[in-house]
Amino acid sequence: MSHQRPMASLCEDDQLACFPYAVGHGAEGVCLLVQMGPHRILLDCGLENISPLQASSNPPADFVLCSHAHSDHAQGLLALHHAFPQLPIYASEVTTQLLPLNWSELPPQKIPKFCQALPSRSPVEFCDGLSAELFPAGHLPGATAFLLTYTTPKKTYRLFYTGDFFLSNSRLVEGLSIESLRGMQPDVLIVEGTYGSARHPHRRQQENQLVERIDRAIAQNYSVLLPVSSLGLGQEILMLLRSHHHFTGRNLDIWVEGSVAAGCDAYLELLPHFPTSVQNFARHQPLFWDERVRPRVRRLDERQLASIGQSPCIVITDDAADVSGYWHPEASPPVMLRPEHPRYPTRDNVELADIETYLLAQHGDRLGTTQLIHNLRPQHVIFIHGSPTYLADLTGLEELQNRYHLHSPSSGTLVDLPIGETFIQPAAPAEANYEGELTELGTVVTITLPEAIAADPRWQDFADTGLVEARWQGEEIVLRGLSQRELLTQASNTRVPVNIDCCGNCRHQRGQRCWNPASPLYGFKVTPEGYCPVFEAAESPSPTS
Repeated sequence: MSHQRPMASLCEDDQLACFPYAVGHGAEGVCLLVQMGPHRILLDCGLENISPLQASSNPPADFVLCSHAHSDHAQGLLALHHAFPQLPIYASEVTTQLLPLNWSELPPQKIPKFCQALPSRSPVEFCDGLSAELFPAGHLPGATAFLLTYTTPKKTYRLFYTGDFFLSNSRLVEGLSIESLRGMQPDVLIVEGTYGSARHPHRRQQENQLVERIDRAIAQNYSVLLPVSSLGLGQEILMLLRSHHHFTGRNLDIWVEGSVAAGCDAYLELLPHFPTSVQNFARHQPLFWDERVRPRVRRLDERQLASIGQSPCIVITDDAADVSGYWHPEASPPVMLRPEHPRYPTRDNVELADIETYLLAQHGDRLGTTQLIHNLRPQHVIFIHGSPTYLADLTGLEELQNRYHLHSPSSGTLVDLPIGETFIQPAAPAEANYEGELTELGTVVTITLPEAIAADPRWQDFADTGLVEARWQGEEIVLRGLSQRELLTQASNTRVPVNIDCCGNCRHQRGQRCWNPASPLYGFKVTPEGYCPVFEAAESPSPTS
């Protein structure tokens, strides 16, 4: 379909439609054009290249609504403003102040104040019959969900767009309140599905697991490297470390680098917009920068780059930063902890003791997503923002198929949204549940799975080692693939006698990796009982008496 007139095929009687320029698959941003009667609204502009929006000399929409300041929702806004200076762009007050961080390569005076602030929880009428209302969405300071209302003489149409949302409270942001949305009953719900049908532990449990992993690395005399996005996760982790009982009062340096530090500075300008608990914390000690209260939080600049790591520390840096020159030459390699679903792949030019992932979710899981849908009770649900397989998992949920029209469009696919007085059951999406077979022979149980499971790109990770962990969950049994990293970690916990020439006793083995350039295992993970021809003992075994 041509990008020039993406909704030209609509008849006059068609009231609602959605044309996605980008739906957030993989590294792709989010940019949706919504039509409500004669009105066109652009929801977010996370396009790196806005040329599809410039196919005509006319603006692509009547106005733009930006849900929050993350680059995958906002990075194209400045170019869009330059292309169409008269096109109104709106967001929450906090988002308008955070948006310039998307163009940190430009001097501040070169970034015009093109985004207008809208109030929260107060409908704003843009023209006769069309209004928008903002609801705090969790996820990030300033993140909002939008309720668009279009009224005709015959009917009122409502469309609710979540942007990125999170129901639980985090350290710096209060979650989206379902209570404030009850009874809304929009005709259309556009909702993110970043984590698909995954189920997450409670937020506090996620935080405790991350803190315990950092604490364990520090106790083993390793520094910890945390690459994160400029806004959101880095500031959340800083507040977690400053307020968690494991770290309060610890004689420890936390270094914050580059764009993450700029994000901290931007947050400090927005304190009146933060939850009361955060404002109370800031009355007693600085929110971020503090060299007196332990753990100390400091900016990392070029003067410290070559000296950090001589004693264990924590470094929080932008996930695209090159950290190869960060450590003192005699410092031990750090442990890198990366969030699940990182924006950028791990850099391979850094010597690391270990690499692990952690979950500190800022998006809804299956329970949060379905809970939101069931409370809003729309006729149509459009899933965006997630891998196609994850979104397929959501459209395959029977509890949703039986109640709603479900859509998971790809970029460039027009979605017509007919609204009837009564709900018409749509055709079920492609089946996402598969039947296998169990065969018992004595004490051996064989599970045969259909080809569709093994053809899924997630199978490679699940079946990495060929081993699974099984456990009961109520009346159901849950299978989980065991990764190579887990097996190596388990193996590293086994004791190896010190008089055996093996990797566990080699002076070149650090963090389960071989760092001897002369070894054929150099750079690889090794098991404690492994061996290579250039073994060098870490210490001589004590002589026996």
